[in-house]
Amino acid sequence: MLKRKITQTLIDWKNEENKQCLLIRGARQVGKTFIIEQFCKDNYESYIYINFDLTPTLKDIFNGNLDADTLIMKLEVTFPEIEIKPGKTILFLDEIQSCPNARVALKSFALDSRIDVIASGSLLGLYYKEITSYPVGYERIVDMYPLDFEEFLWANGIKENVIAEAKKSFENKAPMDEYILKQLEKQFKMFLLVGGMPRIVDEYVKEKSLGKVMTLQKSIIEGYKLDVVKYAETNIRQKVLNTFDSIPVQLSQKNKKFSYVNILEDEKNVGERKYSTSVEWLKNAGIINFCYNLSEPAAPLKSNLRIDCFKIYVRDTGLLMSMYETGIQKSILDDDLYVNEGAILENVCAEEIRTRYNDIMYYEKKSQLEIDFILNIDGVVTALEVKSGNNKQAKSLNSMVNNYKTVTRYIKLEKDTNIYVDDLGIEHYPLFMIMFI
Repeated sequence: MLKRKITQTLIDWKNEENKQCLLIRGARQVGKTFIIEQFCKDNYESYIYINFDLTPTLKDIFNGNLDADTLIMKLEVTFPEIEIKPGKTILFLDEIQSCPNARVALKSFALDSRIDVIASGSLLGLYYKEITSYPVGYERIVDMYPLDFEEFLWANGIKENVIAEAKKSFENKAPMDEYILKQLEKQFKMFLLVGGMPRIVDEYVKEKSLGKVMTLQKSIIEGYKLDVVKYAETNIRQKVLNTFDSIPVQLSQKNKKFSYVNILEDEKNVGERKYSTSVEWLKNAGIINFCYNLSEPAAPLKSNLRIDCFKIYVRDTGLLMSMYETGIQKSILDDDLYVNEGAILENVCAEEIRTRYNDIMYYEKKSQLEIDFILNIDGVVTALEVKSGNNKQAKSLNSMVNNYKTVTRYIKLEKDTNIYVDDLGIEHYPLFMIMFI
């Protein structure tokens, strides 16, 4: 079984007093159902599972009165073989987006507190109009993502003491053992190819077959497109598909800012008014990450977000790999990490950052200075550059050191390097250390 960090989040939630209901949100195939089911079975005496997609008739439980007494009575009638024990029973409402009334009922369950409730769903951001009354203050929303690089290392048998030693070197800004560094670099290269979708990682760990990995990746991409056909409104369906298909092209440009004119289609008049809804659809479905431009790299960063100027990254880098032409995998294996203008590495860094920060941000000024990512790390505004090629010059980062006093920490992730700090105070780390940032 793959070890996931979110399991500890679930355990911490169980031990809270006067807890809210827990809503786990994430794209399809990130492993929500498996992890939650395992947690429920391991930590509760009584466990009730409802999947609203597989058993749509059970939506009727949430018709009519939604007070706790009525709901619990209906559950007892529906699942007579399960004894509902106060404080020792958990209800898992899977695919809750298919039953809006169940979302409303979370308030009653939280107020009553006889049973714990976890809900989960994909495409939740697309169903907000159908919820008659949100249980504000009575549900806690947690986003679940594909495996990050550290979880990928766990899956591949890398011991936690090895990761801890690498983290110690990162924190101390001290070089690490060259042999261990090279082994972690190899694992990071495979992470770029495989990605973090649990089923795919599991298959790779068992079979070590990139052919099977690519087949599974393409099947998930096709599944996402089928979701578009099934769930998107008719008038935007093709626009969503066009937007999704354009992402690899957008990221392969030297300037990776998302441009509506680069959307792949035959029509000439492509613009924000026409396509902004399709971009939001993909975001709400949990398929993409937004990286917003900043008007100034100064704290508080969020006050400087330019919501009309952004990059788009695919939430799982392995899936992005499968959207490119055949052969790009070989380029990565051959250590050509600058393939497609470094799009793959930027995507994986955005993916790692999103698991730890609410927003992904970058800074660009008049197409002359661009910093890949700007972060606020423990109150310190930090410029982060990702260098995927053999040319390790970072003119933008050097300019940031000399001209922007609001930024006081500078990090460069680069190929074929150990840890050191140069004369300008720029911290240099191997690429895989994005997992510690």
